[in-house]
Amino acid sequence: MQWKNINFNLGKVVSRIDWTESLFTIRIRSGSIPYISGQFTKLALYDKNKEFHRRAYSIVNSPENHKKTGELEFLIITDPKGNLSPLIHQLNVNDYIYVGTEGTGFMTLDAVPTNSKDLWLLSTGTAIGPFISMLEDENENKNKRFNNIILVHAVRKKSELAYKNKIKQLESKYQGKLKYVRIISREQTPRNLSGRIPELLRTGELERECKVLLCQKSSFLYMCGNPQMVKDTSDTLRSLGFSKHLQAKSGQFSSENYWKVG
Repeated sequence: MQWKNINFNLGKVVSRIDWTESLFTIRIRSGSIPYISGQFTKLALYDKNKEFHRRAYSIVNSPENHKKTGELEFLIITDPKGNLSPLIHQLNVNDYIYVGTEGTGFMTLDAVPTNSKDLWLLSTGTAIGPFISMLEDENENKNKRFNNIILVHAVRKKSELAYKNKIKQLESKYQGKLKYVRIISREQTPRNLSGRIPELLRTGELERECKVLLCQKSSFLYMCGNPQMVKDTSDTLRSLGFSKHLQAKSGQFSSENYWKVG
């Protein structure tokens, strides 16, 4: 491994959790980087042919936790056809990996319109990561700012519901304001919804499950995850009278478009 690369720090893996055979969490100790909850940075490795592979991954832990520990946490799923994720999957504690030198992205709480009172965080798979960071962030007084926070996590199988214990702690922290909705598409399980986020929004089932109504005046939705989910959910929201949030024109939903296979 080459030990220096522009725009990257060299980090060391300090812990690892394997949720399934392909879904895992790693914590990496590297140089301190500036970022805001909800942002992502790049991870990178050289392959056996000395080709450098890089890709953006959302940061799971809050900036406060990073400052205290010097660590960054990432939730990753291995794509067998990818160039980078199989290499990261092979890493063990004390192995090295390149980490970006700053956070990037616009999916932050600062960008949410100030009139929004119900915050919907819609995620698939590993994309729950940036929302965990937002919810853990102590710099944002979300308990006062929002009446309801709805965290939606859609996965294929129940075993892919990562961070369940952490989310229980967050539910206690938010004293009833945080609603955690699980959607499982390939298994029928009790106390979990089945299907896809766009359809559950269209039929109103998602609203009924969390007992919070979508409202153009007071709701704001962030989407993160599979690009098809983001596209289909955006189309559904437009059909329901919602508009995309832009810098030039305030709206009710937005997303982060950095995900790609690899």
